[in-house]
Amino acid sequence: MAKLSSEERALFPLSDIESVVKLFRLHLERNSEPNLAILSIIIGHIENTLTCSRVVTEPPVGYDSGKYSENYRTLPVVEYETVEALHHRFLAIIKAHVDVTAFGTPRYATRELVKRISDVVWCTLSSSYYKDRAHLQSIYSYMTGAKLDSSGTTLAVVAACQALGYYDVHLALSEDHTWVVFGDKGQHTVEVTWHGKGNEDKRGIPVTHDVYSKSWLYVNGQPVICNRHMEVATIVSNMNPGINATTDSEEVMLLQQALLWMLYDAGHLAKYPMAIDNLGDLEEMMPTKGRCPATKMYEEAITSAVRYYENQHVYPYTYLGGYCYRNKLYKQALKYWARAASVIRNYNYSRDDEEIYKEFLEIANELIPHIMRVVSSGISARSILKDPECFGYLLEFYDGICEWEEGSATPVLHIGWAKALFNTIAKFDAHVRSHVKISCIDPDSTDISEVQESPTLEKTATEARTSQDQNGNMAADCINIAEEDIDPSEMMHRWPPVKLASAKMRGLRDLLLADKLNSQAISLQLTAQSQVTMTKKRGAGELETPHAGRSKRARRE
Repeated sequence: MAKLSSEERALFPLSDIESVVKLFRLHLERNSEPNLAILSIIIGHIENTLTCSRVVTEPPVGYDSGKYSENYRTLPVVEYETVEALHHRFLAIIKAHVDVTAFGTPRYATRELVKRISDVVWCTLSSSYYKDRAHLQSIYSYMTGAKLDSSGTTLAVVAACQALGYYDVHLALSEDHTWVVFGDKGQHTVEVTWHGKGNEDKRGIPVTHDVYSKSWLYVNGQPVICNRHMEVATIVSNMNPGINATTDSEEVMLLQQALLWMLYDAGHLAKYPMAIDNLGDLEEMMPTKGRCPATKMYEEAITSAVRYYENQHVYPYTYLGGYCYRNKLYKQALKYWARAASVIRNYNYSRDDEEIYKEFLEIANELIPHIMRVVSSGISARSILKDPECFGYLLEFYDGICEWEEGSATPVLHIGWAKALFNTIAKFDAHVRSHVKISCIDPDSTDISEVQESPTLEKTATEARTSQDQNGNMAADCINIAEEDIDPSEMMHRWPPVKLASAKMRGLRDLLLADKLNSQAISLQLTAQSQVTMTKKRGAGELETPHAGRSKRARRE
């Protein structure tokens, strides 16, 4: 584990974004084992100073919120002595409570050793605090307040293992959970933290096939396995600029953006879809001159998920769908939400999936209905309500949700979902609905590939393989986000194919294509208990626009 060199120490006191970025760049370039504890302390010090108990003042007269001036590149001063003292305190806690000789001084970490370290971190936390509060993800929070959230606890365990010389211990990240891998080839797994309301007894338990199979919380065995530089990227990606529910610290956002670009340029985000999405989120709000637009970052996150994680990650699609929604590219929004549902169909729903459930519930019950209200007021000849492909995307979206429910111990769909579905499809005339070529996939078919991979996902995989230049940068024409400007008569010459795989949507086929929709029949079919074999389960005009795209980020952090 590297300590800060004399050249790095000479950069202190850190007082602006440039000095912090320079320190991180220098430390990462010169060390294969960057010091996670020190870097987390520096980031936590800055974030907590700028967000916790900060008084929000009114902007000055003439202030343009769309421009981020140089004033916001100044940061609270970080002295080296402060960082060093907190780092020494962290080392003292770990080394005082963990005697590696009691475990035989193994060359590589063992489950018992990692469990002991996680017990030490757990037992040194304050017993009375709300663990899901913001700004508890850094070792700075641990050292100054004895408080950590779930992901912060995992980071502290990995940093402690690094401090003890066990460099084989690394972070494993799903879209809503963290654990660690260890061993000479990273072949072993172990839980070290809690999820949701807290499960203390999870610590020390391996993440086996029975645990991760068809589980979104464990992304079907396709987590982001970090190397040390990606763990630094995690520290940066998990930064939270929120001062309160309505205000963010612009300094924290600018620092996070600058550090993410530095990590991106060094190639450390290539296998990290969530960090790429966070960078896209920042670019959407604060475009950087000379950098690619936010859309390309969202597209690259999808490329990463397809190329490295067998397309098992949902959020890359919902991020891009949210972007399209916010920019009134409604057909594209429906398309990427349908693709998100095509990913979630690979899982069985459980109560651990609360965050992604909220995401899909918001899309189905707020965002899509808002789109329908917008496009149906003063309806134009080019409205998406006259486009059979848009109706097809809606069917694919609900088909994925229904298949997510099948085989699950807990139902997903209730009457609220059914009302939203009926109200949405009722906006499409019968002649538009009839132009969708619906085919039902036989669940007993031996052609498994037809069920699991649709042409749209094949296209995405092809884009992932062919849309980068020799330096790994995304090609400018990777995915065309702009809405099509198609003559209305051309729309009705399209016969988009849609394959329905879920039992509920297959049962709804004729009802959805009927000239007159039967609300009661559709509701009964959609909310009925899934009649499937149960598998082994775990445990806009003037209208008010619902918020989309960034809510998941706030909930995760």
